[in-house]
Amino acid sequence: MTPIRTLALNDPGRLEQRSTRIVFFIAGVAVAAWAPLVPSAKARAGLDDGTLGLLLLSVGAGSIVAMPLAGALAARFGCRRVFIGSTILICVALPLLAIVFSVRLLVVALFGFGAGVGSIDCVMNIQAVIVERLSRRPMMSGFHGLFSVGGIIGAGGVSGLLSVGASPLVAMLCVATGIVGALMLLIGVAACGRVLSVARRSI
Repeated sequence: MTPIRTLALNDPGRLEQRSTRIVFFIAGVAVAAWAPLVPSAKARAGLDDGTLGLLLLSVGAGSIVAMPLAGALAARFGCRRVFIGSTILICVALPLLAIVFSVRLLVVALFGFGAGVGSIDCVMNIQAVIVERLSRRPMMSGFHGLFSVGGIIGAGGVSGLLSVGASPLVAMLCVATGIVGALMLLIGVAACGRVLSVARRSI
């Protein structure tokens, strides 16, 4: 490890902190967006309360399966790549949750949604710990605060769209579009970070 590389690691810039905040915000929006769709999915699939409760276990099952894998992939390829892949998985699962009628397909969609949520939860906390330690000051509460803000916006936005007559599919497509936009912002911030890192090494 070169001295310049060591300096860069011990002095993380604002870009790393901002990108981590974006990650937590995206995660909050993605996790909360599904909640307002539960009554619609229940009616569409003709489920009773007990069956719905069992069905929702698919989300937890997907998370349990995905979390260890996400941690291993993050160690090998980095948190950013795993986060991007997990976010894309959620953006695919959310519209499916808005339209599927079959219980089997709903289980598959919920499992995929849970896998994406679990993976994001794993890698965003790994990223937060790294940034916090390198920044040498407490930042975790602020990161999780943005997760809560994202949750409020995700659930509130979907509820608002449904209340004005938007279909569940349109609401989910709007959420997915917003998440992709935030993801592009995250990629842009990360790209700026790489440019700055190259500049530092060239000095």
